[in-house]
Parts: sequence; C-alpha cells; structure tokens
Amino acid sequence: MSPETAAALSHVTLDQFLAKLPPGLRVLHDGGSGPEPLRWVEPSELVDPTPYLVEGELILTTGLPFLGGGAQGGPDAYARRLVDAGVRALGFGLQPHFDAVPDEVVEACRRQNLTLLEIPESIPFAAIGLEFSRLLETDSARVFRELAEANRQLMRAVLSGRPEHELLAVLVQRVPVWAVLFGADGRIRARSHGARGQAGVGSAALAPLLERLLSGHGPRVETDSFDAPESARVVGHPLRSTKDATLGALVLGSDAALTPAQNNVVSSAVGLLELLFRQRTSGSLAPSQLATTMLLHPESVTTAGTRLLNGLKDLLAQSTSSSRSAPLRVVQGIKPGAPEWPSGESPVREVLQWRRVFDTKLVELTEYGFAAITRLKVDDALLADVERLGWRLVVGDQTELSDLPDAYQRASALRPRVQSSGRSARLDEENWTVAGLLGPVAGSMLASRLLAPLLALEPGRRDPLLAVLRGWLHENGNWDATAKALGLHRNSVRRQIGVVADLLELDLGQAQTRAELWFALQYA
Repeated sequence: MSPETAAALSHVTLDQFLAKLPPGLRVLHDGGSGPEPLRWVEPSELVDPTPYLVEGELILTTGLPFLGGGAQGGPDAYARRLVDAGVRALGFGLQPHFDAVPDEVVEACRRQNLTLLEIPESIPFAAIGLEFSRLLETDSARVFRELAEANRQLMRAVLSGRPEHELLAVLVQRVPVWAVLFGADGRIRARSHGARGQAGVGSAALAPLLERLLSGHGPRVETDSFDAPESARVVGHPLRSTKDATLGALVLGSDAALTPAQNNVVSSAVGLLELLFRQRTSGSLAPSQLATTMLLHPESVTTAGTRLLNGLKDLLAQSTSSSRSAPLRVVQGIKPGAPEWPSGESPVREVLQWRRVFDTKLVELTEYGFAAITRLKVDDALLADVERLGWRLVVGDQTELSDLPDAYQRASALRPRVQSSGRSARLDEENWTVAGLLGPVAGSMLASRLLAPLLALEPGRRDPLLAVLRGWLHENGNWDATAKALGLHRNSVRRQIGVVADLLELDLGQAQTRAELWFALQYA
C-alpha cells in the first residue's frame, strides 16, 4: 500500500489531536469540528491563505493578518473565508504581536462558528506540527494493522466450510453494517445481522435495488435509503464474472458513511465473494467436465471412441497443467497418526495446499491422508518439502488415463509399508518382492502371529526346530535334500517337522501355508 493510500485510509480527528497537545492550550470557541478528520497543520500569516489550503486543516497564526486592520474585510471576513475553505480550526499564538487573542477575533469566530484555539508562547508552532505528524504516523500504523488482520480473517473465512456465511460474519464484525448476499437468481444465499443485531431491510423492500444490480453492466454500485434501523445508507455491490456477467450481489446497510479504511475492508470482501462465485460458475471448467463424464459414464475410459478419449485426455491435461502426452503419476500422502481436521472447519485449506504443491486440480482427501494425480516427477527437493510438513509419500510410477485405477492400486500396495516404517517410497525404485512390500514392521507382525507357539519355546528347543523348518522350506519340502543339507537323518527331519506342525496347528502340506511360513521366517 502506498503512503498516499495509507494517508487516505488513516484519519486523526481534531479532538484526538488536541488531547495530545501540552497543557496550556485553550479552546476559546468550540465550533463542533472536534470529531471531524484533521488533514494537516499549516502555519500561515497571509491575509487570505485559502488559495493554498486543502479541506480539513488547522491554521496557525501569530495574529499578523490582524495588525492595523490588515485582514481584508476584518476578522469576520477572515473567519468566513476559512470556514468556506473547510478549515477545521484557527490556532492563535500569543506573542510576539498579541498578549491575548483580540476580542474581535473571538467574536468573529463565534459568529462564523469557527473553532478558535489560544496557543501560549510556551508551545511553539513547530512542536504542534511535529506532534500532528507523529500522531498521523501512529494512526497509519494502526490502520495498517487493522486492515492486515481484517484481510487475514476474510481469507480464513473463504477457506472455511461455509465460506459465504463466515465471510459476511467477519465483514459485519469489522464494519458497522448489516449484510445480505444474493445469488444471480435473486435469492438470499447468506445474511448477517449488524453488530447491534439489526436485521436490515427485507428482501421485498430491496427488490428494486436488487433488480438494478442484477440487470446492470460494468463496475458500479447502487444506493438506496430506507426508514429502518441502520438503513439510511444502503449500498449494493454487484459480483461480476470476468466476462461482466452478474453472478450475484452484496447489499450492505448502515446509518453513517463508512470510513476509507472500512470501505477498504468492504472492497476486499467483495473481491473474495466474486472469486468464490467465479470458481463455482465460471472458473476452471476442466475438472468439472472430467468429473461429470467419469461419474456418469465410468466405462468411457475403456469403451470411448478416439474422439471422446482424446477429449478426456485434454481435460485431464488441463486439470494437471500438462500436455495430453505428458505422463502422469498417482501420489499418496500419509501422515503418522490419522489426519484430523479441526472440528467445524472444512479441509479446503488442505486441498488447496496440495493442489499448489503438486500443481494439479485433482486432489482428494482420504482416510489415510490424501491422493493426487500430478504430472510432476516429485523430485527429492519436493519430497523433502513435503516431509518437513510431517507427511510421507508414496510416489507412483508413470501412467496414463486408462491405467490410473491400476496405478492407484499399485501405490496403495506400498502404503502399509510407508505407514509402518515412516519412510516415503517410490514405485520406480522398488524391488517388487513380497518381502519388500511387507517391510520390516509388517513382516515382524506376520512372524509373531504365525510362529508364536514356536517362538515361545526355550532357546535350546526353539532354535533347532526353526533351523529344520527353514531348511525344509528352503529345499521345497524335500526330505532327503533337507537331511543332507542339515546333516540329519531323514526320519529326524520328518519327526521335527511334525512337531512344528503340531505346535503351529498348521497343515504344512498346503503350499500357501508353506509360503507364509517362509516369509515369516525372514523376520523371525
């Protein structure tokens, strides 16, 4: 924000300024300008300073224009010129010309209702100007802070579960208005009462204003006034698409004119509401078309003709910021512990985050975290950024539209290992073995479940049985080969395998049982 904009938003009233000045300054006549904004403090000894003034100044003089009747037309004409120029007050400094403010000057200010201040010699004009500059700078900083906080609250409202309602709630908290949001059909989408509980004007009374808003074109506001609480000033803001179609309208009501800072908050709210309406109606259309086709015609990926299939590929490419021929990959995100969204808050913020990270509009939140379809390779730098947020990834291999469901299943096969190990994984780098897919944690769980009775034995009995079982499985159940490899008699091998079968209560004649035992032994 430029200094000029800050100055326009900030204002210091005459009362606020006088309260900051040293004691000794006296108000000889109060013209009622205390609550009004003070633009500047200007010393001037000209008989007619008005050509050089802007509205809202405090003029300081030592009385030189009044020496020897120098003021054109006398004190009354001088005071009237200042009032006509919008001067807030006249400050009369004592010494070197006058020991007291002349009576005719006091009477003239009373007749013209111009606030008159008596400034003692102990308060230099320079000190008054410096104090005003300090106060204005402090007020500008306050306005900056308030606007920044208001914008943060508005942004949080947009990312909530009920963005339109929450945004209006923030608006009426920050600005003394009541607010009603209408859709393009003229129906109320959201309403928020003012801080004093005022409900505003009914929709029937607002119908003419709303008709003007919805039927007009171009940047504009529509105004009206009603005999209802906080409704003397009713202002309507159209919500427009990028093609100047009216998507809805925001109507605000108050009794007093808004300050520049409050108008700035209103402008931010109108901009965010326009963004919400545009996203819903005229934003990126590719994900919507793609989702509609896949929901209504899920078989289209495998049965569609070339033309329709190419159309789907184009929509997919637009949704992932890529070309039709660019390879895709499925990415699954897992966070240690089940992801929990704050109560009452929409996970929209999380979706937007992953859309930005993976440069795609195709993101879903899942019970384990999230899944995304992206054209990115997900290099080590990007992976490190995600892991710093506390997440772990399964990065899928390259795939195309028709293979996306299978690509998701392939990624899902690695997810249990990532969940148990706490380390990200890439399908491109995996050694596709059962042991590799199981991982150490899952493998240990399998071993403890299948081999529990055997592992519970004393080491002196457990270890020989494990050695025989491992050798027998390694030799594919061949008794003679096992006996030779272990240096045991063939009958001894048979007897010990029988003991293992009884302990584990398993039929070792089944190939599936032997396979499970073999993998379990890798982690025993």
